[in-house]
Amino acid sequence: MRRAVLALGGTVAGLILLLSFRSHTAVPAAAGVAPSTATTPTTPATSAAPSTPVPKATKTTGAGTGTGAGGSKVVTGSVISSAYGPSQVAVTLTAGKITKVTILQHTDDGEMSQEIDGPALPKLVSETLTAQSAQIDAVSGASYTSAGYIKSLQSALDKARA
Repeated sequence: MRRAVLALGGTVAGLILLLSFRSHTAVPAAAGVAPSTATTPTTPATSAAPSTPVPKATKTTGAGTGTGAGGSKVVTGSVISSAYGPSQVAVTLTAGKITKVTILQHTDDGEMSQEIDGPALPKLVSETLTAQSAQIDAVSGASYTSAGYIKSLQSALDKARA
């Protein structure tokens, strides 16, 4: 009797997990994104309130670096692909300090990604400005977003220091 109850419970649990599984399709990093020759980001920074969804960029910037007014340098990180879409950031450095992080692309696989990215991206940007490096903590519940952001940020900082 005991074995039957355990087998039935295991079967029910397995069916629940199987039926609640939500598959996602991988999106190529450059799908629908037209390259640009500009060297400065054209999308707004993610300084919006956490409840405000972050808009997905429709352009990427060019090769990587540019010098703006006041000795600022904008460096574009690599596009990092994940199961939920591409991630890419641009970093503005002034006198060797990170002064601004602009989200060029972020994971976007529907409404759930928007709910996750909305509060996660401002936290990641804030941590970056505080830490002044890519050595930041990932946001709980936003693993793919955090991983893509951190990898793209690190590639931008590597390009800036090269």
